[in-house]
Amino acid sequence: MHTNWNRIRNMIGQETNKKQEEPWLKFLQNPLAELAEYTDMKQDMDKGKGPIQVSGVTDSQKVHVMYELSKEHPWRLVVTYDDNRAKEIYDDFSYFEPNTWLYPARDLLFYSSDIHGNLLTRQRMQVFKHLLEDEGGVVVTTVDGLMDHLLPLSMIRESCLNIMAGQTLDIEEIKTQLTNMGYERMGQVDGMGQFSVRGGILDVFPLTEEVPVRIELWGDEVDSIRSFDAESQRSIQQMDEVTIYPAAELILTKEHIEDGILRLESEGKKQEKTFRDQKKPEEATRIRRAVGELVESLREGFDVQTLDAYIRYFCKDTVSFLDYMKDVGNRAVCTHSEVKTGEETDKKTAKAAESGMSEQKAGGTGKKAVGDSNRIAAGTEKEYTGLALLLDEPQRMKEKAETVETEFRESMSHRLEQGYILPGQADLLFSSKTILADAHTPHTIFMTGLDQRLPGMTPKAKYSLTGKNLNSYQNSFEILIKDLTRWKKDGYRVVLLSASRTRASRLAGDLREYDLRAFCPEDPGQPVAPGEIMVTYGKLHKGFEYPLIKFVVITEGDMFGVEKRKKKRKKYNYEGKKISSFSELSVGDYVVHESHGLGIYKGIEKIEQDHVIKDYIKVEYGDGGNLYLPATRLEGIQKYAGADAKVPKLNKLGGTEWTKTKTKVRTAVREIAKELVELYAARQDAEGFQYGPDTVWQKEFEEMFPYDETDDQLTAIDDTKRDMESKKIMDRLICGDVGYGKTEIALRAAFKAVQEEKQVVYLVPTTILAQQIYNTFVQRMKDFPVRVDMMSRFRTPGEMKKTVEGLKKGYVDIIVGTHRVLSKDVQFKNLGLLIVDEEQRFGVTHKEKIKQMKQNVDVLTLTATPIPRTLHMSLIGIRDMSVLEEPPVDRVPIQTYVMEYNDEMIREAIHRELGRGGQVYYVYNRVNNIDEVANHVASLVPDANVAFAHGQMNEHQLEKIMLDFINGDIDVLVSTTIIETGLDIPNANTMIIQDADRLGLSQLYQIRGRIGRSNRTSYAFLMYKRDKMLKEDAEKRLQAIREFTELGSGIKIAMRDLEIRGAGNILGAEQHGHMEAVGYDLYCKMLNEAVIALKGGQEEEETFETVVDCDIDAFIPDGYIKNEYLKLDVYKRISAIETDDEYMDMQDELIDRFGDIPKSVDNLLRVAELKAMAHRAYVTEVDINTQEIRIELYPKAKLDVTGIPALIAEYKTALRFAQGEKPVLFYQDKGKKHKDCEPMMEKAKELLGKLGELAESRK
Repeated sequence: MHTNWNRIRNMIGQETNKKQEEPWLKFLQNPLAELAEYTDMKQDMDKGKGPIQVSGVTDSQKVHVMYELSKEHPWRLVVTYDDNRAKEIYDDFSYFEPNTWLYPARDLLFYSSDIHGNLLTRQRMQVFKHLLEDEGGVVVTTVDGLMDHLLPLSMIRESCLNIMAGQTLDIEEIKTQLTNMGYERMGQVDGMGQFSVRGGILDVFPLTEEVPVRIELWGDEVDSIRSFDAESQRSIQQMDEVTIYPAAELILTKEHIEDGILRLESEGKKQEKTFRDQKKPEEATRIRRAVGELVESLREGFDVQTLDAYIRYFCKDTVSFLDYMKDVGNRAVCTHSEVKTGEETDKKTAKAAESGMSEQKAGGTGKKAVGDSNRIAAGTEKEYTGLALLLDEPQRMKEKAETVETEFRESMSHRLEQGYILPGQADLLFSSKTILADAHTPHTIFMTGLDQRLPGMTPKAKYSLTGKNLNSYQNSFEILIKDLTRWKKDGYRVVLLSASRTRASRLAGDLREYDLRAFCPEDPGQPVAPGEIMVTYGKLHKGFEYPLIKFVVITEGDMFGVEKRKKKRKKYNYEGKKISSFSELSVGDYVVHESHGLGIYKGIEKIEQDHVIKDYIKVEYGDGGNLYLPATRLEGIQKYAGADAKVPKLNKLGGTEWTKTKTKVRTAVREIAKELVELYAARQDAEGFQYGPDTVWQKEFEEMFPYDETDDQLTAIDDTKRDMESKKIMDRLICGDVGYGKTEIALRAAFKAVQEEKQVVYLVPTTILAQQIYNTFVQRMKDFPVRVDMMSRFRTPGEMKKTVEGLKKGYVDIIVGTHRVLSKDVQFKNLGLLIVDEEQRFGVTHKEKIKQMKQNVDVLTLTATPIPRTLHMSLIGIRDMSVLEEPPVDRVPIQTYVMEYNDEMIREAIHRELGRGGQVYYVYNRVNNIDEVANHVASLVPDANVAFAHGQMNEHQLEKIMLDFINGDIDVLVSTTIIETGLDIPNANTMIIQDADRLGLSQLYQIRGRIGRSNRTSYAFLMYKRDKMLKEDAEKRLQAIREFTELGSGIKIAMRDLEIRGAGNILGAEQHGHMEAVGYDLYCKMLNEAVIALKGGQEEEETFETVVDCDIDAFIPDGYIKNEYLKLDVYKRISAIETDDEYMDMQDELIDRFGDIPKSVDNLLRVAELKAMAHRAYVTEVDINTQEIRIELYPKAKLDVTGIPALIAEYKTALRFAQGEKPVLFYQDKGKKHKDCEPMMEKAKELLGKLGELAESRK
């Protein structure tokens, strides 16, 4: 019973379900039955008279034929020759059959790396899950996906962990089991393949699912199971049970490990002896060390993620993925007769139940997998095999398999000779001959475009269909109309597929104007008659024609040359706030305390005073003095973050130096705030141009964006348009990572401006970037009457003169350029929008000119610097900001490998990338010997063109090298980290980083973002020198790289490891030094206060702190929250509680995340509640013991003092008021002796509530 996961999956993938209703499928299924050849080949296929060869069809048409010929078989395996083709087939097949999955081939060459991402394993494991749970479907893979050794499918089924509500669990056993399954234990689960245990709560993020699950135990019984959101950690939905699939493909028992160790040791000794005999001491030592380390880590408890390369030592009976498919095919053998009856479905259900499937699934999917069986001759009853094998271009497949095999064998023999691997690691592939021989079955189809001989393959029958590819119309509507008119005359049936329903109806209307019979179907079953054109919603890569039966399908790609829109995964909307994280604070970090200055964080210590235990944070200062801060008073402390990695100077505890620094900074901050606010006010007072709502053209333009927008992108686009449509002058900042779609936002704003006859300037810092943006604009605007021009050093003086004239007269709508656009001679007829890309990279004089331009035009600024939320808050209202944190949908993830430096690996990685026509980045971050490194790389790959680049080269030289790289003249670019910003080179998809352990995480993430910008799989190799690795901090960083492999998780890393490079530049350079002095967070806080004061015109309110001291145990026990930085985060958030709602929310969240609240934590919450009440009532201090309460008021308290006598009278002698420099209220309970503070806490709450009312009435 997996309904819960299905329900969640449905929430996530609503779109998949829509596919089944897409009407155009009905029209595509009919025509082939009219062809005699088709009927013959269908009979051969159904009777198992294969293999058969079918030629004459290509591209999407091939997929259509494959689908039709095999749809009686519950399972279908489509095998092709490379990743791109597999993706194409997968996309097309998905529209015919919703249950289609893509099975990626494993990357065998680099599987021996120390750490590699689990995304590939996730995709493969999801397919295994479908094979084990479903009753039919289509799997698309490449031939190398069939060649690696796998554990038998039954072993994967046995290693799944099924947990149900009410079941008894041994938590220790589960921990061991999850570790053996490849899950990684963390303090908190925030990525796939992780688990955490906190008290009676087990969180697991199953590799095959979209969201993690939380299993709560009562003693050792499962009390509840629910899915939750990894980011906010809040629950989504209750579940009855969960099945957790392994997070690794190699799952080992103790016996497996013991046997494997014996084999490894014996082969290692043998290999070492061979090397010694050959007088190769270095190789002998290398192999001994490698085997020794591996065996040691296996005995100590191992990470199964890195053991795939040793599968042959641990498991003798391995199988291929083709065996998996045959296995599920045999399980699904089913009987059809002419008419489907309820009886047949019952048989099917019974059969499925026997094989351990759920009844609900068998009935449902069985019907779907069986498909339309009405065409089987009347009265016959046949036995079908459950699996059809569809081979796309078998000749190319064979070549690919042989290449993979040769490349692998050569590479392994090199590594074997040098002692990097053992002989068993070289035996990781089934031979291409074996695989192709296994693919000859009675239900195999060889699909070829041309009628060709297939050496080594013996089809029993050959058929040829006459199919034609359509020519692309490339936006030429006239040619399309011509063809459609001809087809109408010849009595063709035409189906036009459009990627959006609104566009389909508009297109049908346009066609009717040309006297063509075009319609959008109301009824899904409505057929298309000869001479008619049906325009409907649907997507295929390419259109096709069957001339013999006069049937044509035209796709949007044929008409407009538009790439297919990508499928989008639905994003959850969770309730509850995001956790504002306490940046990961480690012992030894620099921290800033607002009153005491800069010190070093030394950890949390428990201190007992008068039998009351509390947690304190220890901070050490410059003179050796220690400050102990109650963990409940964290609001005054921040992690110190300067703008670069300089070591800050510590303050002395109690010295005057810190006060001076703070005063100096506060004065400077006021100046900056004043400037900002004046600029803001001037812009607010002026009225800007008010644009109208979106036009039909705007919608058309936006629909032509070939990808699905992310939610963040859509929000930013809406905000930008709202700004443009209002009367105020727009000044919006768009922050987002490289490749997160900032340019598209700018494009839409520019298009909107141009429609109202306004001109647009797009300002960029570098010539190369100008060229790239210009190309993007021209490409996107090519179907509309918009003139885009460019000004940069790449233009001749003649061209520039023409452009300047065009701008003045209003012929040029959009100008993309470097600072040349700011020259005096450039004048505009009607400038409406200024777009500034990477503003921080312009010089001061240029910035001044930009400021002058800004005074009365709308401005959109784009930046890739990850700006933390604190700054976002501090600038709110000064400049509107949109943050793009969500990665683009469906971007192919980057395979990240961490390994020790090794020339062999580098040679192979470069060869592989160049072999597929790509380019390589090689990052080496030292200028002094970068030329030597480039020469060394060139000696490893003599055929490649290797060049190097670094920031100390002169601008022209650097520009030339980068241009050559963009144009594909350079194969390998060895460069420093200057590649971190800016350029988008989709052809560079492999990156090698030497000495990766020397770079910070944020930097690694930024650099790695340079690749993976196309639909190809990209590879990042992070290399370290062997002995470096043993350092603890590098080890930690490489662990974090695990998260890296997931797309978009880099934003987490950028936040966590923030190098605040550009934070100052939003406001100006003078800020930088002040920020250094007090640390980033405190600086932002001061700026925020000053801005609010100036904006509101009110005086800067003097702040006061409120302290509550109560004789009760108020702390978070270690057992409740184990992870120290999580504990700090919770302390900080409890101390920031200000309202009853926040108090209740915090309670809910603690129960949800960590289980029932212990007494000491409940006390902590109650103290926080009292503190919030006290602060609202202008109270600076509350002291509570078993008999007394002392309440100290703020001298400038805004209370209604006339109410105080009545308050004192109400409590008679128990409450006294003492006037003085600081007014104080004393309450004493003379009547009873209390054992603890409970009654007095309640009384304090009552008193503070009444004081709060006096504060309210004053307002």
